[in-house]
Amino acid sequence: MTQESIHFDVLIVGAGPAGLSAAVRLAQLSQAKNRQLSICVVEKAAEVGAHSLSGAILDPKALNELLPDWQKRGAPLMTPAEKDSFLFLTEKKSWHLPTPSVMRNQGNYMISLGHFCRWLAAQAQQDGVNIFPGFAAVRVLYDEAGKVCGVATGDKGRDKQGQPTSRYQAGIHIYATQTLFAEGCRGSLSKTLIKHFQLDRHSQHQTYALGIKELWEIPDDQHHPGHALHSVGWPLDQRTYGGSFLYHLEKNQIAIGFVVGLDYANPYLDPYEELQRFKTHPDIRNIFKNGRRLSYGARALNEGGWQTIPNLSFPGGMLIGDSAGFLNVPRIKGIHTSMKSGMIAAELLMETESDLPVEVSTFRQTILQSWVGEELYAARNIRPAFHGGLWAGLAYSALDLYLFKGRVPWTMHYNRYDHQCFESAKRSHKIVYPKHDNVLTFDKLTSVYASNTHHQEDQPCHLVLKHPDLAVEVNYRIYDSPETRYCPAGVYEMFSSSTPDVLPRLQINAANCVHCKACDIKDPKQNINWHPPEGGNGPNYGSM
Repeated sequence: MTQESIHFDVLIVGAGPAGLSAAVRLAQLSQAKNRQLSICVVEKAAEVGAHSLSGAILDPKALNELLPDWQKRGAPLMTPAEKDSFLFLTEKKSWHLPTPSVMRNQGNYMISLGHFCRWLAAQAQQDGVNIFPGFAAVRVLYDEAGKVCGVATGDKGRDKQGQPTSRYQAGIHIYATQTLFAEGCRGSLSKTLIKHFQLDRHSQHQTYALGIKELWEIPDDQHHPGHALHSVGWPLDQRTYGGSFLYHLEKNQIAIGFVVGLDYANPYLDPYEELQRFKTHPDIRNIFKNGRRLSYGARALNEGGWQTIPNLSFPGGMLIGDSAGFLNVPRIKGIHTSMKSGMIAAELLMETESDLPVEVSTFRQTILQSWVGEELYAARNIRPAFHGGLWAGLAYSALDLYLFKGRVPWTMHYNRYDHQCFESAKRSHKIVYPKHDNVLTFDKLTSVYASNTHHQEDQPCHLVLKHPDLAVEVNYRIYDSPETRYCPAGVYEMFSSSTPDVLPRLQINAANCVHCKACDIKDPKQNINWHPPEGGNGPNYGSM
């Protein structure tokens, strides 16, 4: 059987803010220059926006540049941010702190990232961009000279032994002159490209966080549209980086989320349970009284910033958006910077009047000289400052951002990869989390159901252990199986036997996976490799 293939001028992997902004900008420029340019976007989710998850508050700066008439076009920016609050929490009390200027949101909008991506996709399609949801890119294609020339999409309908079933559909090869990788945080192909081309050889390693989010509907008298509330402190200890957000959206909806830096040390910490515990705080729980939870999701975040941005271009392609990592940590925003990275990539591709360039060596430099670079440079020391603990981080941030405006003559570094930060179980204290009441707090499997996650059961497991024995010899014996806690979807379960000579067994419930990528990042020996399941599988976040 011959391999089915199709060809485009530009292929974009991922229909998030970066990929769609690149597509729209390419279409705009090709029309302006009267060039016939074929553009394709592939997306692993069943529909555009189904896997898109963020807080989310949008700074419209990039959108204003991309589509200045976005209001006339009906962009789903329904709730202007009008009020900010910043709290420090203890277990029973709270104190209002001055909201840092970088966290103030006047002029920004509270949005559903899924709705925004669907709208942005419609703008691209109006300009002739081809968008194919349900196609998971599983492998990078290279030509004989080692240049990236496209991607291969995955087969559909394989059984657990890898044999075709009655619904089998072969994957296709999608070839392109230039391929832009916009997979989001810890993209499976982007990860291989960074390693293959050594794109990070001159940058610091990335550091990550895990964000857990719920969407609720609450009564009128508890709802304050446009109010953004952030907190630090309880329930985390002062060594662990993280905090909460609550955004009052339209239609009596409120988004609540909790973010935990994945450089945490205690293997007994469970980021999911930290969100559930956070909701029980006296000043928080009343917000949700007589409310109902609508949906749930989780996603890893790039937090490394300026010093971790790798080389962004290579023969045949570029990394854009959170495949590279453009989150502004103190602002808690990255949608606008991701969009701008896609726009700059498109502009560089279209600079020549002849064929598309083979390599864009100036891409990283152009990004860092733009307002994206200015933002990230000023914020570059904030995340590593918290390695000294909560109070040290807050004190340094106040001095750096208020007094020096981010212009200090030094740049802090990240000492260890996130997966190297665990202390042994013997040196760590166990954390006892409260029992779920199924009204305010919920167990993980109930939450997975609320994420609308679906995977075909007859496909091979998309979570692969490179060395299965390490799950017992290292994870279980040294760290008491932390994957059973840091996974926010109950994917990993460890079963012990009452028979002394029978080893424990790790069970992987891949059908529960919400594609957050935490396991790919935090496993102590980097033993878990996340790669895409069949296209169209995974969560469907809807309005999240």
